[in-house]
Amino acid sequence: MRVAVVAGPEAGHAFPAIELARRLAAAGHEPVVFTGERWLGVDVPGVTVAELKGLAPRPGDDDADAGAKIHARAAHIATAMLPDLSALLPDIVVSDVITAGGGLAAERLGIPWVELAPHPLYLPSRGLPPIGSGLAPGVGLRGRMRDAALRAATSRSLRQGTRERAAARVGMGLPARDPGPCARLVATLPALEVPRPDWPAGAHVVGPLHWEPTDEILRPPPGDGSLVMVAPSTAVTGVGGMLGAVCDGLTGTGVRVAATMLDASDVPLPEWAVAGTGRQDVLLEHADVVVCGGGHGMLSKALCAGVPVVVVPGGGDQWELANRVQRQGSGVLVRPLDARAVRAAVERVLGDEAHGEAARRAAASAAQVRDPVEVCVSVAR
Repeated sequence: MRVAVVAGPEAGHAFPAIELARRLAAAGHEPVVFTGERWLGVDVPGVTVAELKGLAPRPGDDDADAGAKIHARAAHIATAMLPDLSALLPDIVVSDVITAGGGLAAERLGIPWVELAPHPLYLPSRGLPPIGSGLAPGVGLRGRMRDAALRAATSRSLRQGTRERAAARVGMGLPARDPGPCARLVATLPALEVPRPDWPAGAHVVGPLHWEPTDEILRPPPGDGSLVMVAPSTAVTGVGGMLGAVCDGLTGTGVRVAATMLDASDVPLPEWAVAGTGRQDVLLEHADVVVCGGGHGMLSKALCAGVPVVVVPGGGDQWELANRVQRQGSGVLVRPLDARAVRAAVERVLGDEAHGEAARRAAASAAQVRDPVEVCVSVAR
């Protein structure tokens, strides 16, 4: 089976796409990943990585307009990639949830496609408060009324998004009504999902898709103090200055700090801290707590390893995820970033084994997921 996997260049979306392709290749299929040029040089056995054309903003594009960025840009990307997709003639296309151009191009060519969500399911639900609020579902009459009022307040934006998607579809020769994907891969832990009364047919929780972009090993500082792993957000909406705040806050506590980073750090470090590129999965084997920005990739990676977290969320969905983790019990939320608050949160997690127990329960929930390769194969048949 030949599979085209489409994802934008941000690590939180490109890495799950590459990991899915790696698993497809291991199962004997032929995956091609279309993504940003930053990842064109990666070496994944059995996987071809190609440039996703149309990613660059065009004159007049407004990246501050989320609807235009998702829908109008998606149509542009779909049109730009049609020649490459036509030449490949895949049996199925897997398109990242925010890189919607892959799905539009597949539909234009009559190819079945699957949506990949590298996080929990974020579709609106009649039984939940709006995604992004960070709120737990309301309980009782008052709680249900609160959620209904919040959904009503966001309904206008949702209707506008539907209109923008319809206009983008018509502009590239598709019917205005969006039939949606043949299936959805929800690449998260069941522990991070929220029960909803209207779970869509064809949506499958398949577990997180973690890919390590390096084989380098980052060695923790010597000593026997607790190891605090720091993973600053790779998203443009993430909180800046995390490593410096963590080191300032943890001075004098006797812990050790190891920070994994995609890019070099210019933060002055004390002797009990190191920073650099390194496999996060290996470092997690030694970590006692993770301080991270709330992106799904690092959060789910820590929980899969049974390691509790201190979450300093930025924008996007990080607030939603941080609150889910805190309610689940495996982490503590800190906002805004403050050195003293980080210190208090780290000490709280290290001093209460309940957080570690909750993280291990989250890890155990992975036993309930479906195989994403199996789902893709069933759609392509």
